[in-house]
Amino acid sequence: MSSSSDNRIVITGANGHMGKKLIDALGDRPVRAIVRSNTARANLQEFIDARDLTQVDIVQCDYLDTATMAAATASCAYLVHLVGIIKESSGNSFHRAHQETTQVLVDAICQSGIQRVCYLSLLGADNASTNPCLASRGHAECQLLKAGTPALILQIPMVLGEGDYASRALQRKAMSRISFTFRGSSLEQPIYSGDVINAITTDIDRCLAGGNASDQLLALPGPHSLSRDALTKRAAKLLGRKTTIISLPLKLGLGIAWFLEQLSSSPPVSRAMLRVLDHDDNVDPLPACQQLAIELTSLDNMLQRTLL
Repeated sequence: MSSSSDNRIVITGANGHMGKKLIDALGDRPVRAIVRSNTARANLQEFIDARDLTQVDIVQCDYLDTATMAAATASCAYLVHLVGIIKESSGNSFHRAHQETTQVLVDAICQSGIQRVCYLSLLGADNASTNPCLASRGHAECQLLKAGTPALILQIPMVLGEGDYASRALQRKAMSRISFTFRGSSLEQPIYSGDVINAITTDIDRCLAGGNASDQLLALPGPHSLSRDALTKRAAKLLGRKTTIISLPLKLGLGIAWFLEQLSSSPPVSRAMLRVLDHDDNVDPLPACQQLAIELTSLDNMLQRTLL
């Protein structure tokens, strides 16, 4: 790949786990990393300095300002949109985080040289969903598909990666003598973060080589679907532990979440968040893998890499 600024890759939400992993994977390729806050900028700069990544340009700007986003995406060829939430706060609603930021992005890239956009969405996203998070994600997908710039939309499930929140949470449950969960029969289909990164970088290479001119909406789950209880027990076995799992009714969790929502505009857990996490994932990964030309990491290898 050429190192010219015309082949620069721009990443929104670059300070998150996936953003950092993508920046690391891109190595010496020219990257423009967009962040929103001073804290995010400082955190990402520390990450970049520690790895001596000299081709990364950090830009701090308001995701809702079309002019600054247009300037940030100028002279770039490929955009990876990683901005998204699963829990609303007093200052950040689903509509704001997904639809408003995506519309600004769509308007901004009309003025730039962006050839293709990759958006990481959620498995189950659908603008007709009764879940406000999944519906909002679905609307954002539609905005990108109607924008005119070719888009790759990847709907992904739980992502397990080295040092990330989901892996640490699973490890804590697996290490506990007794662990509690809501609806332990809920189906999980985790995917290794490295596989998601591989899908994105493969698409970047194709795009900059002159391919991938059409829109793609792909469900990209992990290789194996199993219950949340079974996943926790599998992790515990790998760690040499034995855990007793107590599965609580989801209605109890929703009731607690409702109560917390009445007490705070930014509760630690919400009903929409619980329903996203409770989504039953059981999707054939083969069609997406074939279109993306990638192979998935097995569940056992995934757990070994992220938990040990």
